[in-house]
Amino acid sequence: MGLLALLGALDATRGAEPADPFPVFLLSRTLEVWPEKAAQADGDVELHRGDLRLKAQHLRYELPADLAVASGGVEILRNGNRYEGPYLELHPNRFEGFFIQPRYRFLRYGTGGSAERINFIDGQHVEATEASYTSCLVDGSGGPAWLLSSSRVRLDFAANEGAAEGAVLRFLGVPILAAPVLSFPLSDARKSGWLPPSVVLDSKGGLQFSMPYYWNIAPERDMTLTPMVSGKRGNGAQVEFRYREVASQGEARWDALPFDRLAGRARYALNLSQSAQWSDTTRWDLNAQRVSDSDYWKDFRLNVPSLTPRLLSSQAQWTMALGEASAYARIQRWQVLQGTGSDAISSPYERVPQVGIRSETLWPRGLNFNWEAEVNRFQPSPDGVTSARPRGWRAHALGGLSWPYGNSGWSLTPRLSVNAASYALDQTSSGLRTDATRVIPSLSVDSAWTFERQTPWFGHLVRQTLEPRLLYVNTPYRRQDNLPNFDAAAKDFNFDSVFSENSFSGIDRVSDAHQLTAGVTSRFLDPHTGTELLRLGIVQRYLFREQRITPNADDPYGGVGDPLSRRLSDVLLLGSTTLVPSWTVDASVDYSPDQQRAVRTIVGARYSPGPFRTLHMGYRLNRDVNEQLELGWQWPLLGSAAGKSGSCGGRWYSVGRVNYSMLDGRLTDGLLGLEFDAGCWIGRIVAERTSTGNSQYSSRVMLQLELVGLSKLGSNPLQVLKDNIPGYRMLREATALPDTSSPHD
Repeated sequence: MGLLALLGALDATRGAEPADPFPVFLLSRTLEVWPEKAAQADGDVELHRGDLRLKAQHLRYELPADLAVASGGVEILRNGNRYEGPYLELHPNRFEGFFIQPRYRFLRYGTGGSAERINFIDGQHVEATEASYTSCLVDGSGGPAWLLSSSRVRLDFAANEGAAEGAVLRFLGVPILAAPVLSFPLSDARKSGWLPPSVVLDSKGGLQFSMPYYWNIAPERDMTLTPMVSGKRGNGAQVEFRYREVASQGEARWDALPFDRLAGRARYALNLSQSAQWSDTTRWDLNAQRVSDSDYWKDFRLNVPSLTPRLLSSQAQWTMALGEASAYARIQRWQVLQGTGSDAISSPYERVPQVGIRSETLWPRGLNFNWEAEVNRFQPSPDGVTSARPRGWRAHALGGLSWPYGNSGWSLTPRLSVNAASYALDQTSSGLRTDATRVIPSLSVDSAWTFERQTPWFGHLVRQTLEPRLLYVNTPYRRQDNLPNFDAAAKDFNFDSVFSENSFSGIDRVSDAHQLTAGVTSRFLDPHTGTELLRLGIVQRYLFREQRITPNADDPYGGVGDPLSRRLSDVLLLGSTTLVPSWTVDASVDYSPDQQRAVRTIVGARYSPGPFRTLHMGYRLNRDVNEQLELGWQWPLLGSAAGKSGSCGGRWYSVGRVNYSMLDGRLTDGLLGLEFDAGCWIGRIVAERTSTGNSQYSSRVMLQLELVGLSKLGSNPLQVLKDNIPGYRMLREATALPDTSSPHD
């Protein structure tokens, strides 16, 4: 075994980086040296220089020219990439030379290919002729499942850019994409260029094709322009601009269809989001959504990114920190996508403007004082249904003084609060006062305890807690049916809201109360990991006197309902458990003592025994209102699991979710799909049906081919699957090229 270390200041030029001296080491079975001229190594030769590892059976290294000539099983390892072939000439110092008939593997991405010749221009630039690229290994059954071939490829690692001339992409031997020049990034970093096309089959728009162009304007700015062709509707486009500055960020998206052949008019959607930190104490935020017409949310659901697609908000807000206080000003407007008849909805009030200040101060001896003062101008949204509602000004002031004390095992918090409001309406409405002022104080005492013990359970010790809680509230009655209701609504009756002082959210309605809420929760915990094995809870409210300010279910504008004289409220029960391996079960029940039955029930169970195996079942009952069953899943069907870059044997997976209304006897929403994971590629087909009215539906079919290590072709159903299937996991993480979604539904 021979060993030679050639020391010296050998430059290691790497683009614009400063030179770094690295010695060259040779290791071989036999070694012949001509001092200061050359070295000839034979048998299991290894050349090491910095991060370069070169292996061969024969190697001649010429010192003056810094040239290594290698043959016989040549292999290069550098920066996580491997090249193998029969013959190599390389200047290790400059990483300049050529490789004949190499095979290469990019270990970071699990991809590779082969070429007739690779020219190493320098440490940052490579050129290959008659090259191929894939993430599929050849297993003896034929060529790789997908293969990108090109007559010439240039790689610029410094610019993160690759360019392939005469590129042809084949899948299962069939050409599916060809381009004279194909530009692509070499990593996950952004790069300008055309993104993969998207194809969607939709019941509203027919067959739709789009192909985005991504423009990487600067490190902090980019834009995506997506032309679109719809078989039924015509031609359109989507423009999306994003920026991320040090003190500001935002994005704007414009979806335009100049002429919709089905609707006979132009259609558009605008989404704006912007925030700016003007100083350490001042911030500005803008969010706006607008569409061309009331039917837009039905025809182009993906272009309306809102939890309430028929109710679109636009608001601008300014905030300033003033020591312990913060001041704010806001303007908020709504666009109501109004239907007719039973589909009509009412919208919240617009605030034009809303100006306020709030603060929270911790005083000596633990006293906590918080307050808020605000002035609003309310006007109904022009939705064609609620424009007759009152409009005008409201000034309100909220204050609270609490004195919490206790320790880790118990707490007692007395609190005194006040809700004051003054109204000035533009005109007299039926039963309402034009000018009015009211002040409503409230006293509450909140107390909670936590008891713990170690207890045996099924042969194991667990930690059990007992957590009782009491809340006493005393709020006097003040007449409010002659006052407008701009923002108050009844709170949902659940474990969180039952421990609140007011039965209403907002400012305009304050429920009178002389009541005590009592509840207890018990949890069983694993003493080693803290994992919650079981939780049980019960809570009920007792009225010491009749409650006169109650919600009126028949009046959506905040009318006061009938007095509540029943002393005991419904009983709320909850439970959750992870006792059974791979199972999670949650349930809550609202039990009415008067009716002697449950009036509302929510039960959910999830079975997840392993990766890509999840089954979710849900049941919801709101008696005489709705009763719904829900089922969602991701589960393997056939085949064996494929390795990340292994042969394309593959496994089939089924994915889906269905919602069924038992009260209406119909399927409200449905999602059904298949995924095939072949290791080096993934195929997906997903069909979705969404209810857009009592008897109206929208359906679409999404197909996607994901070539692992290259890109995704077709429409993108991944976000739909993640949003609709609890516990859904992607079969592969995102890889080299940016992904794109269809711009139109």
